Amino acid sequence: MNEPARKIREGDTRALARTATGVENRDPQAFETLRDLAPFAGHARIVGITGPPGAGKSTLVDALAAEIRKQNKTVAIVAVDPTSHMTGGAILGDRIRMQQHHADPGIFIRSMATRGGTGGLARATADLAQLMDAAGKDFVIIETVGVGQDEIDITAVAQVTVVVLVPGMGDDVQAIKAGIMEIADIFVINKSDHPGADRVEQELRSMLSLANGHHPPIIRTVATDRTGVPDLLDAIDSAPVATGHRPPATVSIDHLGIAVRALDESIAFYETLGLAVAHRETVAQEKVNVAMLPTADARIELLEPSAADSPISKFLEKRGPGLHHVALRVPDLAAAVASLRAAGAKLLNEPRQGAGGHTYVFVHPASTGGVLLELIQESGS
Repeated sequence: MNEPARKIREGDTRALARTATGVENRDPQAFETLRDLAPFAGHARIVGITGPPGAGKSTLVDALAAEIRKQNKTVAIVAVDPTSHMTGGAILGDRIRMQQHHADPGIFIRSMATRGGTGGLARATADLAQLMDAAGKDFVIIETVGVGQDEIDITAVAQVTVVVLVPGMGDDVQAIKAGIMEIADIFVINKSDHPGADRVEQELRSMLSLANGHHPPIIRTVATDRTGVPDLLDAIDSAPVATGHRPPATVSIDHLGIAVRALDESIAFYETLGLAVAHRETVAQEKVNVAMLPTADARIELLEPSAADSPISKFLEKRGPGLHHVALRVPDLAAAVASLRAAGAKLLNEPRQGAGGHTYVFVHPASTGGVLLELIQESGS
């Protein structure tokens, strides 16, 4: 176990915050820490709080965290905020609203920007949830930006999904029903002291009557005075963890590998675009020097040969500088390798550890349509 992982397991909040920042920035060192912590994950109840903007999600999360602390349990809040067009970071509205908890060591609050995510979450949300779980938190509460008919990514991360609605939504319930009918484990009618709460509940029950066996509880709350919040926590505690309506794990781009003759010269160019090197290392078995530059959704890996007989050196001699490979992150590398072999794909190596400590396999361009493909094991999988 590396030093940051050890400190996180000992309850060091600063180490947890630094690693969370690294995870958001796709820093390989942070993912090394996440891998070291992976055996400790799997104990937290991960709760997603979603619903349309203005439903009072942040106030409800705030009240729910306070109720959890009454039971002497710890909680991490991951609040996914819209991205600021000025800074590129999170608009920290949620953190500001939850300042009452700043002195409570049992509550850890993290705001993160969507960074272009369209499903109500940021790309790093699942990794942050795992980090908080492995840090020993009893509950991890994820608050999404908002939910619409297509914004249902929370179900891929949360064990229990709470959809928050409010009176006065008009036709909004009907507009988003295609999404919420499938994702909700619990419905909450917040601000239920306002006129129209009965109508919202009636519409929900009417919709649920058409569902085949899917009848989540409907709970009324007034988050501002915590009315109904104990009932919500009871429902979360009693909800089944695996409800069977989660979408399958997806494959995503991890990085682009670019062969260069000299790292320092190439890095200077990318720095003019606002990118910065997060990590440099030499991979002895590949005879390559690597510089990693995180982007919003993936990273660029610049590859410089460290020996005349390295694969990158041979690539440069044959083709010159340019795109060397595309790397995809997969949820189960062993299963992917087995499927590729069954399909007759040509693999260039057995799974092994590479730059950043990840496990990888290369697939020959003849099997991929002309591009060298690297498959990487998704962290924590």
